[in-house]
Amino acid sequence: MAKMSGKSCGDCASEEDSEAKVVHSKPLPFKDVTVDDAFWGAEQELVRTQVLPFQWRALNDQVPGASPSYCMHNFKAAAAQNQRANEAKTAGRGFEPPAYTDRGFNVLPADPSHPDPDKFYGFVFQDTDFSKWIEAVGYSLAHHPDPQLEATADGAIDIVCAAQQSNGYLDTYYILNGMDRHFTNLKDYHELYCMGHLIEGAVSYYQGTGKTKLLHAAERFADYVASVFGTEPGKLHGYPGHEIAEMALVRLAEATGKSKYLDLASYFIHQRGASPLYFGQEDRARAEHDGTPFVENDNWPKPYAYYQAHEPVADQREAVGHAVRAGYLYSGVADVVRLTGDEKLSKAIHAIWRNIVDKKLYITGGVGGTAVGESFSYDYDLPNDLAYSETCAAIALVFFARRMLELEPKGEYGDVMELALYNTVLAGMAMDGKSFFYVNPLEVRPETTRQHDARFNHVKDVRQKWFGCACCPPNIARLVESVQEYAHTLSDDGSTLFTHLYIGGDTKFETGSTSVRLSMTSELPWSGKAEATVHVGNANRTSASSVNMTLAFRLPAWAGNVGDVAAVVSASGEKCGGITRKIRDGYLYLSGTWRDGDTATFDFPMLVNMVAANPKVSEDAGKVAFMRGPIVYCAEERDNGDQLHRLHVDAGRVGTNAENVSAEAFDFRAGAPAMDAKGTGEVELVTRPMVRLEVPAWRDVDADSNNVGKNVDNPGEHAVSACAGSDCRQDNPNPEANKTQEAGADSASVSSRPLYARWQPAKREPVTVTLIPYFAWANRGENEMRVFLDIR
Repeated sequence: MAKMSGKSCGDCASEEDSEAKVVHSKPLPFKDVTVDDAFWGAEQELVRTQVLPFQWRALNDQVPGASPSYCMHNFKAAAAQNQRANEAKTAGRGFEPPAYTDRGFNVLPADPSHPDPDKFYGFVFQDTDFSKWIEAVGYSLAHHPDPQLEATADGAIDIVCAAQQSNGYLDTYYILNGMDRHFTNLKDYHELYCMGHLIEGAVSYYQGTGKTKLLHAAERFADYVASVFGTEPGKLHGYPGHEIAEMALVRLAEATGKSKYLDLASYFIHQRGASPLYFGQEDRARAEHDGTPFVENDNWPKPYAYYQAHEPVADQREAVGHAVRAGYLYSGVADVVRLTGDEKLSKAIHAIWRNIVDKKLYITGGVGGTAVGESFSYDYDLPNDLAYSETCAAIALVFFARRMLELEPKGEYGDVMELALYNTVLAGMAMDGKSFFYVNPLEVRPETTRQHDARFNHVKDVRQKWFGCACCPPNIARLVESVQEYAHTLSDDGSTLFTHLYIGGDTKFETGSTSVRLSMTSELPWSGKAEATVHVGNANRTSASSVNMTLAFRLPAWAGNVGDVAAVVSASGEKCGGITRKIRDGYLYLSGTWRDGDTATFDFPMLVNMVAANPKVSEDAGKVAFMRGPIVYCAEERDNGDQLHRLHVDAGRVGTNAENVSAEAFDFRAGAPAMDAKGTGEVELVTRPMVRLEVPAWRDVDADSNNVGKNVDNPGEHAVSACAGSDCRQDNPNPEANKTQEAGADSASVSSRPLYARWQPAKREPVTVTLIPYFAWANRGENEMRVFLDIR
């Protein structure tokens, strides 16, 4: 590994700088950051060209085989109802709005082929499908003008705004089912969640296009909410059941410069969990109104913990309840801490972060270990095959991590953000962008699906075209299209640009009165090579110029200890003493005079890391997983034959530091036929460059198949097949599936053996296990998958 140059290059400190300095920072306007990157550029292009059009069709119930959304149906119905009311008022006629009828959390038409054009259908939060889609569209249009897409979006906005009530309220469930009971079930019926997503979408579309129609609609909704909620007499003392309004209101405050929206976000956070618990009062009042018995809430560990409302947020120290709600709340809290300096909230949010990262985080960057409530489980409960690990929860963790970075630049936050992005987030979408995972397990056996095992009802072994509860697909789209907002932040004083993710592209910013553009090239995640070039002043400047500033680069934990990793970073300005370096909290600070054309180059070691879980994670006892760079790897049946549980990493041959695991560049070929008429499991042909791992291992093999049923005390020799199942066929369309398998015990002979027999040493055969990136699994059809492998 290359070493740093001598002291003539300035302060080449290799030790952590102990200087305590809190630096707040914020993302740059997304219009000022472009992505020109082989990896993320391809993901954004996929979203732009495939996902956004596909999801627009889904929002309009035009995807054959997909669960209907009813999203735009509901907005059109609400707009039509408003039009009838306005026409009646103009004509001097009375208009009787609908009286509230609770039609349930998920409303479906009696005849799916003929939904009533005036009725609400879908989940109570169905409006948010539009809001997340329009948010992704705003990001896309900022860098890829598309008149047709923009016209479609403007038309959709017209429909949505036509549904808004005169007082600013905009939630189609209550508009169509009866406004007389709105804000009476904050706990479960998601009105403030819908407002939050509307704000996020409106701000993005405004910042991407400059158009304000949707932004003004979102402001009017927020203003109405502010007039209804608060601590003053006569106001509701409630808060969102499903959080996101908190972080969205902060974003609205920063986009408009109106502090009243920050005040509302702060109110929601401070009021949450205050005694008496509002949700308990609300439940009791609703039961009395409906004439039903009041049932005490029995959430674990305290009543209303599922909603993170069991105690004041400032007193919370553990991540509990619904993982997506929690991640959105913690993101909003971090925002409020950054802008208000609230020390009690700061202590809470730091303790919760530690609880997640130290005790409740999957190696893939997923969170939420249990399907019961889609929730965080107890400490160290991280099942692999029963994992929930919702795609939206990983996205919420990315939001949370970036906001912690805005509070204070610490490498761990960037490490976790990167982990979730490259693994669980991307695993949520097929490589053709047309099917999705809601749940992201770390181990799958297709028989659990085929046999309808109810314990695994939440787990799918192939991605689905769409969901009735379609929170995840548009959530992926909006995050991928805005990934540039996670790559960099600029300190509040403008003196330091932080690089958190190494993504190729250009970043424009101002430091002092000087314009700077940082151009990044990157070969991540497959290679550790990257380079940043500084351009000072305007593009047409002919003479050299310089600027005094700091560029701070995250030193990825996966590359080794910070001193060694910093040693492979060099800045051209160090040679003449103009740039000095310090390491602090996982970042390398390169400070001094940067001249036009100066560079910083990186060659991070792409180590293969063999990782073991904390011994308290019982699911992973005696198992290991593999990472290379930020990528987590998994074994698929397609490459290794079936019965993956019979594979064991050969500890002796792998080596203590996994030095004998080979990394090979290859072209991954995705593609799978549909499994049914709905197109389930279908993936169109896609080829992407990747890196796979080849791991020395053992496979337990069966006794000689000729001896099935005979005395197991005297087993015969067993000839192991070189390949397994359909992968042996010469006409298999997937070339990767046709490689010679060093695996494949005779499944028929195994199933013919007695259920129990006297133990004897396993017969083992040396094999090489092929591992592919976790995000790529299930792109070649239905098959087994494992992240953690047994080790011997």
